[in-house]
Amino acid sequence: MQVLFTKMQGAGNDFVVLDETRGCLGLSAAQYRFLADRHFGVGADQILSVRPSPAPGIDFEYLIHNADGGEVEQCGNGARCFARFVRDKGLTHKDSLRVQTRGGVIAPRLTPDGRVTVDMGCPRFDPADLPFDTSDLQAMPRGAAQQWPLALGAAASGTSVWIAIVAMGNPHAVQWVDDVDSAPVQQTGPLIANHARFAQRVNAGFMQIVDRGHARLRVFERGVGETLACGTGACAAAAAGIRLGLLDPEVHVDMRGGRLSISWSGAAADSVFMTGPAATVFEGRIELPPNP
Repeated sequence: MQVLFTKMQGAGNDFVVLDETRGCLGLSAAQYRFLADRHFGVGADQILSVRPSPAPGIDFEYLIHNADGGEVEQCGNGARCFARFVRDKGLTHKDSLRVQTRGGVIAPRLTPDGRVTVDMGCPRFDPADLPFDTSDLQAMPRGAAQQWPLALGAAASGTSVWIAIVAMGNPHAVQWVDDVDSAPVQQTGPLIANHARFAQRVNAGFMQIVDRGHARLRVFERGVGETLACGTGACAAAAAGIRLGLLDPEVHVDMRGGRLSISWSGAAADSVFMTGPAATVFEGRIELPPNP
């Protein structure tokens, strides 16, 4: 089976984009893993499948599969690449779109400077929204929010970390570190991402606050590992920092792949807006084995 693809990246978070507007390819989890494989496939953090409108008032639908083949609800950097893809391919002439994802409807908008702004929806902080099991845990109030203790078990010598939990269409656990470069992302990231208290696993964010308008971030994503950037992770970290009283409503978030600009009023009913780059890297055709 031969498949046409476009390789894209947003702040270093890279994607294989598939055009399924004329028909679903029906790929298996193993075939998504093959596409994402950096040795045998194309190589990507996620696979984005572009599909036609599922309902009135919606321009497109898109599906997101992680490198491990599992489908996930949302991807901020992917949303920007999605918007750039459908415009560059002539699938739409609109600058503003409404797009259905598993995590809800998002609204990306192409800006005159070539970047893309995405209305990521409202952040949610209720443990049930992730979901996060708070049994026998005592939260620590801070600002208008809470931080939760998370025991990492014997693999981390019995240590615990304090996290803020945020749902941005997908689940995030954000912790504050003094220096993001020396943070134990590879050691404790997998322990947080796969922690039993998160029924659907979680994306683990490690944030260093430089000043009230500037943060640095690394994210260990469930089903992927550490990525150069994570759009929903940047939104979650900024929203948590704003709600905890540590950040202003306009925040630049620097990740290893580049900078994203995040804005949120702090009001529960208001959306988080994310602005950043999206670019095509190359296009091609690949032979997909039926049983990789």
